[in-house]
Amino acid sequence: MYRVLIADDESIIREGIKCLFDWESLGYTIAGEAANGETAYQQILALQPDIVLLDIRMSGMLGLDVIREARAQGFTGKVIILSGYSDFKYAQEAIRYGVQYYLTKPIDEDELEEILRSIKENLDKAAATANTREHYREKARETIIRDLLTNDIDLSHINTTDLHLTADTYQVVIYEKYSHNTADASYRFSDLLRVTNQDNNSYDNITLQYHEVILLKGTFAIQKFNDFLERYQRERRPQENSPLDSLFITYGARVSDLSEVYISYIQAKQLLERRFFCEQEQHTIGYAELPDPDSLKSILNDAFLNRYATSLFEYLQAFNRNMLAETLTQLTNELYHAADSIDSIRLFLTDLYLQIKEQANRLYNGANIPFPSNADIIRLIEEKYYLYEIILYFTEQFEMIMSSIGNSSRESVLDDILHYINHNYASNITLENIAPLFGYNSSYLGKIFRKKMGENFNSYVDHVRIKHSMELLCSSELKVYAIAEKVGYRNVDYFHIKFKKYVGKSPAEYRKEHKNE
Repeated sequence: MYRVLIADDESIIREGIKCLFDWESLGYTIAGEAANGETAYQQILALQPDIVLLDIRMSGMLGLDVIREARAQGFTGKVIILSGYSDFKYAQEAIRYGVQYYLTKPIDEDELEEILRSIKENLDKAAATANTREHYREKARETIIRDLLTNDIDLSHINTTDLHLTADTYQVVIYEKYSHNTADASYRFSDLLRVTNQDNNSYDNITLQYHEVILLKGTFAIQKFNDFLERYQRERRPQENSPLDSLFITYGARVSDLSEVYISYIQAKQLLERRFFCEQEQHTIGYAELPDPDSLKSILNDAFLNRYATSLFEYLQAFNRNMLAETLTQLTNELYHAADSIDSIRLFLTDLYLQIKEQANRLYNGANIPFPSNADIIRLIEEKYYLYEIILYFTEQFEMIMSSIGNSSRESVLDDILHYINHNYASNITLENIAPLFGYNSSYLGKIFRKKMGENFNSYVDHVRIKHSMELLCSSELKVYAIAEKVGYRNVDYFHIKFKKYVGKSPAEYRKEHKNE
C-alpha cells in the first residue's frame, strides 16, 4: 500500500477526501492528515508519504512553502495541489518544486481518481524494476552523501571505507540543463569524465534541492574533470549536439578532508544561484569567479533607480549610443556586485524600463512610440534567464525609441541638441549638464552653439521657454506663476523679467491683448 497524507485546513474537506474512494482498493492507505501548513511539513518529514494531497492556502505555512521546505529536506514523494484559486501562477510556482498535479476545488472525483491510478502505475513500475535490498542500501547511501554536503553529519559514526568515501581530495560539481528549451540529459556523467565508476569509487551522484550534484573523489577523477574543462575552454563554444551543449556546470574548490566537502558544495551552489550574471554561451563557472562577499552591497533603492533612469533617458534624447552602451555596462557591473536578490534585480530592471517609457510618452506624446504594454514588458523581463539578455533587450528597445523620436532631417549634433532643448526646456537645462550627454566639453560646445545660432545657449533656451509660455498664456487659464514653473522658471519674478525683455510687455498684458486669439 502506498501512503497518503491529506493536508487541508478545513476538516470537512479532509473528511470528504477520505470518503471519496475505497482507498485500499486503489492501492493506498491514509497515513495521516494535517490541519495547517506547519503540521503538514512535520508530517511529511516524519511519515515520508508517497503522495501528499496539499491545500495551497493554509495557516502557519502556505502550501508552496511546505513543498519547498520539504523538498529542501529531501522529500521526493508526489504532491497533488488542491486550491480554490484557479490562477495559473500557483500551478506555475508549484511546478518549480516538482509538482505535476494541480486540482481546483471543488475536487472532481473522477479526475482525482485518474491521477491516483496514474501515480500508482508509475510507483509500481519503479518498485518492480528495483532490487529491494539494493534500493534501501542506496537510499541510505544517498542520505549520507546529502548530509555530508549539507554538513549535517557525524563522520565518527560512518564507515567511510565501506561507503567508498575515502580519498586524498574531493570536489563538488553541480550541473543542470543549459537551456530550459532543451531536453533532459540522457547520458551519464562518466561519459563526460571518461572514467569508470565501479562501486562509486570515482564519484557519487545525487539529486539535492532539484539539482544534480557530483562529489568527485580522488586525484584521478578530479584531473579527468579538469581535462574536460580544458577541452571546453579550448573549444570555447561546445560543438552542436555535444553533451556540454545542453549542460551548465558549476564547481567548488578542491578540499583535502571529507569534513570540508560542504564548503565546496556551498561554493558550487552559490555559483549556480549567480548564473543570472553569466555571459552568453557560458556553460561553466568555477569557484575562482565567486565575488568577495565583502564587495557585495545592497544597492537597489529609489535613488539608484532614478539615477540610471535619468542618465539613460538623457542619452536617449541625445542619441548618444556610445554613452548608452557605457551606462548599461556600468549598470551591469554594479548589479554584479549587488547583494540584492536576483528577483529584486529583475524587479528593478522592470521599474527602470517602465520609468523610461513613462518619461518618453510624456515628453514625446506625439511620436507614437510603439512600446510594448506594461504587462508584456514585465513578462519579457521575467522570462529572460540571464542579465545580458535583459541588457540586450534594453538596447533593442532604446534603438526603437531613438528611431521613433528622431528627426530624419537632422544632419549634425547641433540639430540633436536643439531637439533635446525643445523637449526638455521645462527642466533645469544648462550647457554644463547637457554637454556631456553629447560628448562635448561645455566651453567648446558653447562656442559652437553661439557660432551656429548667433546667440548664446542660455539666450536660446530663454527664447524657447518664452515662446511656450506665450502659447500657454493664450490657450489656458493657468496662473502666471504656474505657467512660469511649467516652462522651466522656478522664480516667477525672474520669469517676469525675462518675458518683458523678449516680448516687451508683462505676461498679464500679453494675455489680455492676445486672449481672444
